[in-house]
Amino acid sequence: MDKSIPLEDDQDANSKDRNFVTALSRGLDLLRAFGAGEEYLGNAELSSRTGIPRPTISRLTYTLKRLGYLQHNERLEKYRLGAGVLALGYRYLASMGIRDIARPYMQRLADATDCSIALGAADRLSMTYVEVCQGGGPLVMRLETGSRIPMATTAIGRAWLCGLSAERRNQMMSDMRQLDPDNWSITEQSIQKSLDDYATYGFCLSEGDWEREVSAVAMPLILGEGSEVMAINCGGSSLRLSHRVLVENLGPRLKDLVEQIKNSLEPPRIG
Repeated sequence: MDKSIPLEDDQDANSKDRNFVTALSRGLDLLRAFGAGEEYLGNAELSSRTGIPRPTISRLTYTLKRLGYLQHNERLEKYRLGAGVLALGYRYLASMGIRDIARPYMQRLADATDCSIALGAADRLSMTYVEVCQGGGPLVMRLETGSRIPMATTAIGRAWLCGLSAERRNQMMSDMRQLDPDNWSITEQSIQKSLDDYATYGFCLSEGDWEREVSAVAMPLILGEGSEVMAINCGGSSLRLSHRVLVENLGPRLKDLVEQIKNSLEPPRIG
């Protein structure tokens, strides 16, 4: 987990659900606390990041270590993610045949535009890159598969929101408001702008919204008549991706890419 993205505190609502297993939820929250580039975390750091009491953290880390989801460094008295987590991640990615279908189309667009193309799935109030294809252009940020970024402030996250039903999107926005009430007014305006852009162009725009040096276009990838929604983006340096380039070049090409992927997912017609 990117440490700039706090874990969502929904324990009050979940405590009223008799089918909700709090211990399991806490164990998963603990695993999410590990971010890219952070090899080891101690119990105190895990407790601070998750809000879980230190004694509970100690029991969770012990259990997860026994199960192979954490490794313990006795010298540092800290933990790192174990092979069990890696195995789960690869099983998830392997089960997503869409990655294999989308990758060649994504790479062709990346090569043609010298941009980065990413396919993302929602994870709570964040987006996780499940596939990334890089062009040869000067990119400010080279995020890799598995990178986790905010939903509310990125083109790919807001594009995912555009692909949801109004009811589900309103619930997600309510969760965002509860998580960060102080900045909600600005966040809501940016999401509304993306909804307007999507209605106008068929894709969303981000012109230095998340990172000042990065501009991008993004749109939802709606699968199974709305049963599953992912999102895909195309971005690069703001110095060369002007508003006109985004609207007249990258956006239409991204729309073509999404159509190519969706057409490849359709079963062959008989007769």
